[in-house]
This record gives sequence, C-alpha cells and structure tokens, in this order.
Amino acid sequence: MLLFDAHAHLAAQDFADDLPEVLARAESAGLCGVLTVGETLADAERILDLAGRHGFIKPAAGLYPTILDPAAAEAVFAFIRRNADGLAALGEVGLDRWAVKTEAEWRVQEDILAGFVALANRLNLSLNVHSRSAGRHTIGFLRRCGARRVLLHAFDGRAAAALEGAEAGYAFSIPPSVVRSPQKQKLVRRLPLECLLLESDSPVLGPDPAARNEPANVVVACRAVAELKGVSPATVARVTTDNARRLFPRAFD
Repeated sequence: MLLFDAHAHLAAQDFADDLPEVLARAESAGLCGVLTVGETLADAERILDLAGRHGFIKPAAGLYPTILDPAAAEAVFAFIRRNADGLAALGEVGLDRWAVKTEAEWRVQEDILAGFVALANRLNLSLNVHSRSAGRHTIGFLRRCGARRVLLHAFDGRAAAALEGAEAGYAFSIPPSVVRSPQKQKLVRRLPLECLLLESDSPVLGPDPAARNEPANVVVACRAVAELKGVSPATVARVTTDNARRLFPRAFD
C-alpha cells in the first residue's frame, strides 16, 4: 500500500530529537511523503530547510488562525511569494471559533484567510485549512472567496456541512483519532471516498491521546476508514493517495 500524510507538524519541537527515525518509520509503514504544515514564519523557514534535507517532507507555509496579526500574515505572504516554486501547499490557514471568540477578531481571521485564498489561486496551490468549531462558516467563506483547491483537515463539524464542502469540490483528511471519535466516524460514513485523504496531524490526534502521534499512524486511519466504508485498506490507500496526488501534485514531483 502506498500512503500519503496530508497534514503533519514535523517542524514541531516534539520531533527535534528523532526526526530521521520518525521518517524512517513512516517510510517503513508505506508512506510516500508527508505534507508538513507551518503555523508561523519561523515554521515555514524551518520546514523549507527540512524539506531540502529530507525529500520525504513536502513543505507548506501558512499562519495559524489564532495569530491575529496582519503584519505577521504579510510576512508569510512575502515568504510564500519568494519561495512559491519550492512549496507544495499553503497551510496551516483557516478560521477558528473555539479559541477566538469575538466578531472583531473573526473579521481579522477572515481578512487574513482571504489573503491566503487569493495567493493560493494566483500560485495554483492548494490550501490546507483549519476550521475548528467553524466548519460550515469556513466552507461558506471559502466558497465566497472563490477558493478552488482546498483540503479541510481534521474537520470537526457536522457531516451535512462537510457535504456542502464536498459539493464545492473540497477534500477532507481523516486522522488516526478517527478510531476514538464518533464525529469523525460519521464523517467518513457520509462523505464519498473520492473526497477523502489521510493525515496524522502529528504530534496530536493519534489513536492514543496520551502518546505522541507520528506519520506512521496514517496506517491506523487507513484501516479505520476501510472498516467504516466496507472496503479493503488497499482500496482506501489507492484512492486517498490518488486524491492527494491531484490536490498536491508538487508533493509527487
């Protein structure tokens, strides 16, 4: 089986001491690559450096949606424009109504996300999107902004909202925590396999919430999706990796 991790945080301090071993375990588990997202400009710089040393890492650059700083966003936009040819995606970006509570702050989030949408469309890159406690709103906002290529990672909203995203051509990635999440299980049952990808969201959202998650656990997500869909793990691996190849073609160059 050939698998692809569509969302991980390998630049996190959690992997500072053993990243080569983490990548070796992922490759042994059947992964062909890990899309590594960033939350800050410093993350983006580190990820691009890591990708230069580890071809297994596919780099993305973004700004975490709880960072309500237009100047920080502009700095990341500038980094992306300078390094566009070396990026596989823009992310992690998005909206968050779990940590961010006021309408004034939501407007700042939306302005920053709109900037990422415009940049992604201009550069023909996909967006790797966070939407915690803001699923339906995020999908509606992305549609109004004209976002064309979107992955909604670890979507925590209702399946009915996700179906609206699927109708817009957006994809959804499923983490290993699906084994312990009735919401994720319902999402998998309702969404067509043709719009699903797999992710680890390392170092979090693993099968065991008390343990560090890593990309090799994408195998756990694959098996869980297969069981929920009533198909073989090989089928899930093939379809989700094909979906990733279409959404993130530069990650497969």
